[in-house]
Amino acid sequence: MNRICILGGSGFVGHRLVSVLSKRGYPCRLLSRHPQRHAELKVYPGVELVKVSQFDSPSLQQHFAGCQSIINLIGILNETKKASFMSTHVALVDQIVEAAIKSGATRLLHMSALHADAGKGSSEYLRSKGEGENRAHTHGGSALTVTSFRPSVIFGPGDGLFNRFASLLSLSPGLFPLASPDSRFAPVYVGDVAEAFARALEDSSTAGAHYDLCGPEVYSLKELVRYCASQLGIHRLIVPLNPSLSRLQARLLGLLPGKPFTMDNYLSLQTDSVCTNNGLLTLGITPQSIQSHVPRYLADQGYRKRFDRYRKVVE
Repeated sequence: MNRICILGGSGFVGHRLVSVLSKRGYPCRLLSRHPQRHAELKVYPGVELVKVSQFDSPSLQQHFAGCQSIINLIGILNETKKASFMSTHVALVDQIVEAAIKSGATRLLHMSALHADAGKGSSEYLRSKGEGENRAHTHGGSALTVTSFRPSVIFGPGDGLFNRFASLLSLSPGLFPLASPDSRFAPVYVGDVAEAFARALEDSSTAGAHYDLCGPEVYSLKELVRYCASQLGIHRLIVPLNPSLSRLQARLLGLLPGKPFTMDNYLSLQTDSVCTNNGLLTLGITPQSIQSHVPRYLADQGYRKRFDRYRKVVE
């Protein structure tokens, strides 16, 4: 059976993908700096957690040994002192491709981003994602068959979309100022993204392809926040911010610990995250809607209970 080595397998998409691949009988090797933090992944048959201190080509080549396929899910939304967009989305891809070829792997599945474009991306995030995707395909050459995936914003249990807005809405005191309220998205379900990876792995016709991945419906950011509030059963006055105030909010929040919203995030929002051709349909996958999943996992997280406790304290 094809052994798969996964980078970023302990993340949001990685958890779901490991589950999907394990059920299909694939042995998976997950590389992580802190494998002890992800012991729950060991419940899946055939999963091997490996500690990696450095993600350079020699180290990766050693860990790729015996794996026919490599999956790269690593990405960041904001830069830190330890990780820049270029080092994470471009330089690391070069290291992965070099190590994969030298180790004898023949397949690479690469996570990019919708509308990633090295030359025309509206943000450094999108430009670096585009450059990394280009390098994965071109540097792989004839030795490495590459398929890349470009999802819109991904939702599902544990996501950084609805869960984040749920927390912010629960804590906000009546008014909710929202930057770039008219930016559009086609949220795609994490299970559909994982299924796309699995099907591509099993279909040689996907070699060299770039798949845009979107959900079945398009929403503005304002509509997504309103939907989240309605599922929580709470009322907030959403205040749409114009471009000037949106940029000001990005500059201010970008100074806070954790950088909840940055100028680069704002620039990414200037490009609508919607598909022209949905790769899920090409792969035979019917996209699932937010209505099919979001109400259940927001309820399971207990945001409504936290809001009720907060309201009692205020009253």
